[in-house]
Amino acid sequence: MSRFRTTTMALAGAAAMFALSAAPAQAAPGDVTTTCASTATPAGYVDVSWGYSASCGTQNFDPNIKQIKQLTGLPIGTVVQACGSTYYPVGWTATASYYSSSCVAWPNSGFNNNAWTLKRVS
Repeated sequence: MSRFRTTTMALAGAAAMFALSAAPAQAAPGDVTTTCASTATPAGYVDVSWGYSASCGTQNFDPNIKQIKQLTGLPIGTVVQACGSTYYPVGWTATASYYSSSCVAWPNSGFNNNAWTLKRVS
């Protein structure tokens, strides 16, 4: 029974890791997806939150997952909050910067501004 449980847990962990690291498929404008931090944020997306998950394979509690939001296709005038850990797409401008505890992407990063309010301008 122990071998079965170990095998089941290993398969479940591998499936979760694949689900977290897979690129978002055909996301609608404004959709939010969770991915492992080791996966590059695709063009047209911004990071909106950072966290920790054992399914992304680290032994410490440093941030290793991120939520990313699809900005492509959102109407002009839309305002979103985004982490400063990625560049925002062309057509968007930062209207404010601030500190957000949900945008801490690196341990011991202090309380410096790490997030933006973005507005779609074109």
